[in-house]
Amino acid sequence: MKNKWCVNVVFLFFLVGICVCACTQDSNSSNNSRWTEEKIQEWYDNQPWLVGCNYIPATAINQIEMWSADTFDPEQIEKELSWAHELGFNTLRVFLSSVVWQNDAAGMKKRMDDFLNICGQYSIRPMFVFFDDCWNPESAYGKQPEPKTGVHNSGWVQDPSCSLRKDTLTLYPFLQEYVKDIVRTYANDDRILMWDLYNEPGNSKHEETSLPLLTNVFRWVRDCKPSQPITAGVWDYNSPRKNVLNAFVLNHSDIISYHNYDNEERHGECIKFLKMLNRPLICTEYMARRNDSRFCNVLPLMKKEKVGAINWGFVAGKTNTIFAWDDVIPSGEEPELWFHDIYRPTGVPYQQEEVDCIQSLTGKR
Repeated sequence: MKNKWCVNVVFLFFLVGICVCACTQDSNSSNNSRWTEEKIQEWYDNQPWLVGCNYIPATAINQIEMWSADTFDPEQIEKELSWAHELGFNTLRVFLSSVVWQNDAAGMKKRMDDFLNICGQYSIRPMFVFFDDCWNPESAYGKQPEPKTGVHNSGWVQDPSCSLRKDTLTLYPFLQEYVKDIVRTYANDDRILMWDLYNEPGNSKHEETSLPLLTNVFRWVRDCKPSQPITAGVWDYNSPRKNVLNAFVLNHSDIISYHNYDNEERHGECIKFLKMLNRPLICTEYMARRNDSRFCNVLPLMKKEKVGAINWGFVAGKTNTIFAWDDVIPSGEEPELWFHDIYRPTGVPYQQEEVDCIQSLTGKR
């Protein structure tokens, strides 16, 4: 009971902070063309229950390697998406790369088209992510580093690189061109489910310094008038410094998205409070076994609450996400308890009972 009370207090202060911050924001900001509650609810009601994973093929260490011409791997992607289809997954959350676009815009869009065609073969409609404040601060085009033994996401990169953020007069026009080129190319493409504009803004100690880019990317995408809804997720409910970011995304997203790596009780409290915003919900990151965020306890909750469910990780590979965020295993020995991921590279499940659980909930069993 004490733990539940504490959870309620956390979310109460979270929502109060959101309301305060929202009142201080410019009412004429990029909120003007936000979908109404009625429009987004109608859109959501016309979708199947949205379930899937954050996706990168096992052969790629990061976004750059996934989308570069020399390392784009359609055969691997097709094989892995056939496994996703067998699970009953109907969506994927996929990170794009401004680095690849800057060096090969036409080629990247062609590869995106190829990827969307593969998704279509398996009745999967992905969402694409533009920016990211997580993991390594710098990136470079070309050959990517090999994975560091036993280190979670050792090669994942922030986008844009931190060094570029110092000169926004140069950076923002480039990023605007990148975002608008991609969105205008696919603004009316039914193969795309939605756009996720910014992963975990304020992470890696960026805090509220990420707000200008967050504000701009919403405006840039709204300018393109895509037929798909847009969102960015809340992920930190405990830091008052994040409230200005949380307020912005919750007051400008068409559909409310969030991250939660807690057990079913704490996750359920999060859902209850976010539902007060009167918009459909989609959890765009969950499932960390060590945290007791698992398929067989959290996924049934999200189905019951009609919340979209997108876990982190799919096939164990170069991202090393079978290892925990903060638990390096220098030997590279496989942990007894995987942190993320569902399949071994051979397609054999890490835990067959998890696959059975997912398939029973998606109707594949």
